[in-house]
Amino acid sequence: MKGFAMLRIGEVGWIEKERPKCGPADAIVRPLALAPCTSDIHTVWEGGIGERFNMILGHEGCGEVVEVGPLVKDFKPGDKVLVTAITPDWNSLEAQAGYQMHSGGMLAGWKFSNFKDGMFGEYFHVNDADGNLALMPEGMDYGEACMLSDMVPTGFHAAELADVQFGDVVAVFGIGPVGLMAVAAAALKGAGRLIVVDSRPQCYDIAKAYGATDIVDFKAAPTEDQIMELTNNAGVDKVLLAGGDQRLFETAIKILKPGGRIGNVNYLGSGDYIQIPRVEWGAGMGHKNVLGGLMPGGRLRLEKLSRLMQFGKLDVSPMLTHKFTGFEHIEDALYLMKDKPADLIKPVVVL
Repeated sequence: MKGFAMLRIGEVGWIEKERPKCGPADAIVRPLALAPCTSDIHTVWEGGIGERFNMILGHEGCGEVVEVGPLVKDFKPGDKVLVTAITPDWNSLEAQAGYQMHSGGMLAGWKFSNFKDGMFGEYFHVNDADGNLALMPEGMDYGEACMLSDMVPTGFHAAELADVQFGDVVAVFGIGPVGLMAVAAAALKGAGRLIVVDSRPQCYDIAKAYGATDIVDFKAAPTEDQIMELTNNAGVDKVLLAGGDQRLFETAIKILKPGGRIGNVNYLGSGDYIQIPRVEWGAGMGHKNVLGGLMPGGRLRLEKLSRLMQFGKLDVSPMLTHKFTGFEHIEDALYLMKDKPADLIKPVVVL
């Protein structure tokens, strides 16, 4: 089969590979729509997870089942399915402990385009199909269905990590597609005030539509100064980090109230350390909590999140700014994510 791959750090291209084989509990899926992710950019051009050779990229997509193993109970060839970017091994000890995304080791629930070929092939393999696939609601747009692989669940996980509560003052850093979904999640969880931090005007109106109440342009003045002025020097209850780099933790600590939480879902693709300012962290005793996590995977979460779209609670269509038709355009879509033109939020390829 044909696939679009990371050939090595800094280099991508089309390759031929053997079609994946189906294990007894697994499924082989033919993609119906695919989307590249900023994580792919970190992986290829920053070497964020180290060297990889001839690894097919992609962890966002939806598809049609073409083969299942004999132990699969709930899916059959011809089913149109949602596929989570994180595909845990559900019988692992880590899954039993409640951290399925780390089944088999830290981050090892992230298989696609990490240590296993991803979705940007003519076929892709899904382990533990009954646990990691979900039936696509009838009539769902394929491009929008791709957002349930990663953008929606990752953005929502930021709000979960920070434990957003009714009436909270919440700051969201980075309002690309993940950050926009973090805004939507915080609003659904009842945030009273939602301050978004970015510098891309094309994202502002969409963020407001998802529930943002205030916009902070980090290029206009120091972010912490702007947020402290907005909040009368009180700071915020929760911070959701969905963009930027490790330097943002310093700003987040500075604006966070004692007892507050930072929920980070940002893939830090470079740098060796995160700096926490000692004084603003209360000299280690400020009860300012930092939580960072890979999104959970699995069928149950996919089914729950898909209901939000199916029944009109969440509209992801405004994020899909660039749409392609045809498998050959995966390369074009990936380079859009790398180059980030001013009008881009998220590209999608329908096959």
